[in-house]
Amino acid sequence: MDERAIASVFDMSGKVALVTGGSRGLGKEMVLAFAKAGADVIIASRKLESCEALAAEVESTTGRRALPMQAHTGNWDDMERLVRAAYEEFGHVDVLVNNAGMSPIYEHVTDVTEALYDKVMSVNMKGHFRLTSLIGTRMAEGDGGSIIFVSSGGAMAPTPNIIPYAAAKAGLHAMTTGFAWAFAPNVRVNCLMPGPFLTDISKAWDLEAAQARAEEKHVLQRLGEPHEVVGAALFLASNASSFTSGSVVSVAGGSEYKH
Repeated sequence: MDERAIASVFDMSGKVALVTGGSRGLGKEMVLAFAKAGADVIIASRKLESCEALAAEVESTTGRRALPMQAHTGNWDDMERLVRAAYEEFGHVDVLVNNAGMSPIYEHVTDVTEALYDKVMSVNMKGHFRLTSLIGTRMAEGDGGSIIFVSSGGAMAPTPNIIPYAAAKAGLHAMTTGFAWAFAPNVRVNCLMPGPFLTDISKAWDLEAAQARAEEKHVLQRLGEPHEVVGAALFLASNASSFTSGSVVSVAGGSEYKH
């Protein structure tokens, strides 16, 4: 494969990518990367203002079209509304990234209320199931596409203070396999499993303790920078991953996933 062919497999020109939780953190990095690779983007999150700000940045810096959408992944009807808007605006979706999530912590497992448990499951898993069902079906009946779930290292090594969140993220691994078979062979379905990244969420961390854990449990002995998710995301979203489906790709600095 020559240089031109290598570059072309990562080219996303003519594609449309939808990213939930796309206005900040790792979602924002993926939105910007896809646009820079040539894709038009749909940016979905609970806060429309943040989506609009990023859409304006995308259009001014890359020249790609960007559709900002307010949508709550815990709301079944919101997912249907999001799909309708995406197809009305662009006519197709080629890449879906199920990135939205929430990870509340608690002191003791008995502090988890039914309302909190249901909310964690809805945001981290239920909406992703519905959105993938709707868009994946259209992809499978059309020209195919790529679907990416975003889980967490917590799915492999849950700590006592994130059990519902970890269970929901582990559920995304099961969905990855199930949907890969459901929409084969036209649609590739894979999962990114990030470790600890220095996104806006990390502002609430004890960074000194987090760094100490990284030095002990991660081969690269550090926390990830947000832009470092881009390589794996572009691989899975583009034709570079044309023979990859049903896989969980760890982007965690070589974590052993041990407590």
